[in-house]
Amino acid sequence: MYHIFYNNKIFYTFKILKQFKHSYPNIRIYGELMRFENRKKDYRLGVMLVGLGAVSTTFIAGTFISRKKSKPYFGSLTQEQTIRIGKREENKFIKIKDFVDLADPKQLIFAAWDPIADDAYAAAKKAGVLNDKDLNSVRKELKEIRPMKAVFDRNYVRNLDGPNKKRYKSKMDAAKMLIEDILNFKEKKKCNNVVMINCASTESYIESSDKHAFLDRFEKALAKNSEEISPAMIYAYSAIKAGIPYANGAPSLAADIPSLVSLSKQMMVPIAGKDFKTGQTFMKTVIAPALKARMLGLRGWFSTNILGNRDGEVLADPSSFRTKEKSKLSVLNSILQPQLYPHLYGDYHHQVHINYYKPRGDDKEGWDNIDIFGWLGYPMQIKVNFLCKDSILAAPIVLDLVLFLDFAKRHGLYGVQDWLSFYFKSPMTDGKPVEHDFFIQHMKLKNTLRKIKKEKPITHLE
Repeated sequence: MYHIFYNNKIFYTFKILKQFKHSYPNIRIYGELMRFENRKKDYRLGVMLVGLGAVSTTFIAGTFISRKKSKPYFGSLTQEQTIRIGKREENKFIKIKDFVDLADPKQLIFAAWDPIADDAYAAAKKAGVLNDKDLNSVRKELKEIRPMKAVFDRNYVRNLDGPNKKRYKSKMDAAKMLIEDILNFKEKKKCNNVVMINCASTESYIESSDKHAFLDRFEKALAKNSEEISPAMIYAYSAIKAGIPYANGAPSLAADIPSLVSLSKQMMVPIAGKDFKTGQTFMKTVIAPALKARMLGLRGWFSTNILGNRDGEVLADPSSFRTKEKSKLSVLNSILQPQLYPHLYGDYHHQVHINYYKPRGDDKEGWDNIDIFGWLGYPMQIKVNFLCKDSILAAPIVLDLVLFLDFAKRHGLYGVQDWLSFYFKSPMTDGKPVEHDFFIQHMKLKNTLRKIKKEKPITHLE
């Protein structure tokens, strides 16, 4: 017998209870109608991570270290950034974590799935992102986190494998196993809510098809072991079916298919994705809006990366790289709008390359050569050399998404959360035009929080 505890003021509805009972008749459901403010002190938020590699272990270890040493959560909007309320002359700024009712990072409880059976400490050591001093300070906590057996198929990630995998007859059986994992974790750890974040390696490229279009077709494809249903989709389906928020930090096709978007609305679950916007694409979405704002033309944008971590190794496979390439190539057109400015952006040449170079580990280096032109068409160039730590940039994104998705669920937001586009290379928008401009995304995120709190949006007109 499994138990689901719905203890927020909005989601205790007959609709969602009936859906759960219909899908899983052996689940017992309890409702607690307490306000979040009254129970925040004892709140427990489960975080279930798909993949226990560099990003996940950096996020988990960093959270433990910040708890112990009271270190700032650098890179995290939820913990470090302020939000302006009211008119400019009022000069009223509040930290986001004090403005909206977010869970505290101290209340996070972690679990993960991975085909490699290393505990979080051993996995973090292999990833090589954090130094021994930091890792050893939270060694005990990390060693207690051992990955559950993963739903993993090497046909979708050719350059990675491990023995810690679930055995199942059909992909529907695999989904049921993941749902059981979710419910067991929630009950065992007495979590008020759980959020799933996909931090797994990039899967081979899959085109959305008719099997992804409608839920009944998708579930039939699960039962029939269709090749068009990947592990990433199985995780996304399981999270939504279990009633927990989901975000996809990889470029793999997952919750961004019509059947799962529809299911997220039916189950009243917030979803977001995809592909964490960390290094080179982050810089693109900052620089491209500036070029457009000044009406400077673009002749070409050449991007290349060298990367030596597990992600780099996976992306050395052409089928996985194609998935990442589609994500990284998508940002410029929506920002520059060549259909409106053909004389400036109608014929630029855009290339993206990723090269696996083992000695670099997680220290990614991104080179960009940008050929632009200005007055009278005279040519100019911009050179960017971004030496970054990929997982150091991704970890605070994971933290923010966990807290914001939990917040979204408690405030009755469900389906695609496109106000979280700020965090992704290929944002989900549920049919609306995609907005990649970093500054517009940032404004939308903050204005969404203002709207939820019944504050006026900031337009900078006053």
